[in-house]
Amino acid sequence: MSRFVDLMLETARTRGGHRGITTGEPAQPVRTTWGQVHERALRMAGALVAAGLRRGSAVAVLAAEPITIAPAVQAVWLAGGSVTMLHQPTPRTDLGEWAEDTVKVLAMIGSELVLLGAPFDQLAPVLDERGIRHLALTDLADGEPLAEVVEVGEDQPALLQLTSGSTAEPKAVRIQHGNLYANLTSMAAASALDTENDIMVSWLPLFHDMGMVGFLTVPMAVGMELVKVTPVEFLRGPLVWAELISRHRGTITAAPNFAYALLGRRLSQEDDAGKYDLSSLRLALNGAEPIDEKAVEAFQTAGARFGMRPECVFPAYGMAETTLAVSFPPLLSGLRLDVVDADELESGQRAVPAAEGRSFALLGKPLAGIEARIVSQSDGSTRGEREVGEIQLRGEAVTPGYLTVDGPVSTLDPEGWLATGDIGYTVDGELVICGRAKDVIILAGRNIYPTDIERAAATVPGVRAGNAVAVRLAAGTRRERFAVVVESKHAGEDDQDKRIRKDVAARVFEAVNARPSSVVVLPPGTLPKTPSGKLRRAAAGEQLAARIRENA
Repeated sequence: MSRFVDLMLETARTRGGHRGITTGEPAQPVRTTWGQVHERALRMAGALVAAGLRRGSAVAVLAAEPITIAPAVQAVWLAGGSVTMLHQPTPRTDLGEWAEDTVKVLAMIGSELVLLGAPFDQLAPVLDERGIRHLALTDLADGEPLAEVVEVGEDQPALLQLTSGSTAEPKAVRIQHGNLYANLTSMAAASALDTENDIMVSWLPLFHDMGMVGFLTVPMAVGMELVKVTPVEFLRGPLVWAELISRHRGTITAAPNFAYALLGRRLSQEDDAGKYDLSSLRLALNGAEPIDEKAVEAFQTAGARFGMRPECVFPAYGMAETTLAVSFPPLLSGLRLDVVDADELESGQRAVPAAEGRSFALLGKPLAGIEARIVSQSDGSTRGEREVGEIQLRGEAVTPGYLTVDGPVSTLDPEGWLATGDIGYTVDGELVICGRAKDVIILAGRNIYPTDIERAAATVPGVRAGNAVAVRLAAGTRRERFAVVVESKHAGEDDQDKRIRKDVAARVFEAVNARPSSVVVLPPGTLPKTPSGKLRRAAAGEQLAARIRENA
């Protein structure tokens, strides 16, 4: 039997009536115990089995409300299936294209069933047109409770996590029950989870690994209190995040950089220092993209006015290929920076300590059960302390492979190592991330990291925080160069547009001693992003190539 399912069953039996999930905030909060979630899951699992679901079946879920999703995914696991959270269409989505992409995803994961919940139940006719079988989650609620949990092995898939790349070429990380249990328990240990007193607060989307694993599966499996709202609620009013932490005395939360930058800015504009109380926070995990020290420091400064301890900031490293987390820093150590000589980093591939230069966040040591090493990109040899190369990982939490439109693909080499595509180094066993190998800009033998360019561009007044991207041009040729694309509400205003382009070019040159071939200013909402809000540099380069040439 899966240890993960065993843990979930034991939690429901022993702690199901004590801890639960609060949803419907901020308008109509409703608390549901994990025991009640489990009872619903048993009924839904019974209905799924009665409807023909077999052990090992892949089930896709498309719903928005966490209280609907929680029993649904647990039901699939109890019935012996695997879960895939489909990317959700937005008001701007072309439903025809979305349906075609969904057909492609379902074929890739081998799924013949979609579970639909509000507000996406209205998409039933779109699925019918494509011959996609679907069931309404409301119809499963009245099933006969599953008499006996369907047993699955540790090597059976539990979660087929869609990656954040292009939907035209989907890929799913095959997370096994053993992977899930290993990462879940090591995260709980490294963060010193206190199931009696910790309270998680989250708005993260459940189709993303941080939201699905970290802020639904973990609290449901171990029996922790969770306050969960949708990303729509956060984007509608970012201060709802601070409001919920204050009201529920939240101790743990998480988000990528852009969200902390946004919340920090809104908090800094709040005149009433007594409106929120963030003193209960002990972990504000920052992940999903390279840590932006300026965004973190601005968030710490703004949060301090409302009682937040700066040391609660928790910069971490993770990826879906390791289920979720790779490394956690020491508890309550806050943001710690490693400052290195820029020339040695760019030309010598060494992270030599310096009083001034490039700075990177220390992200802690790998979690229990995960090994890490740094290898040379040129010859694959193992690199030493403070020598820069590609990060490779192996361990029980690491997925054995992907599902792609062309079939299964292994992620591991013959020795079990996963090549992450991340460039970094180690300091006293702690991991440091410099950037993605595919995004590094190579100029005259120098490796320039796009995050340095983007952070410099983001300091220019008028540039939207978290909405600057360095686009690599003519990659791998002697003519390799880069452009910078930013979003601004002043796009199209001749004088402001000209000022922003001039200032961005100057700031970037000051930061990396290289000048962009062009700077493009676009309206808000233009830059392509992943479902989790990360900028897609490759997609930006493809979609904006013509515009960049026009402005070159």
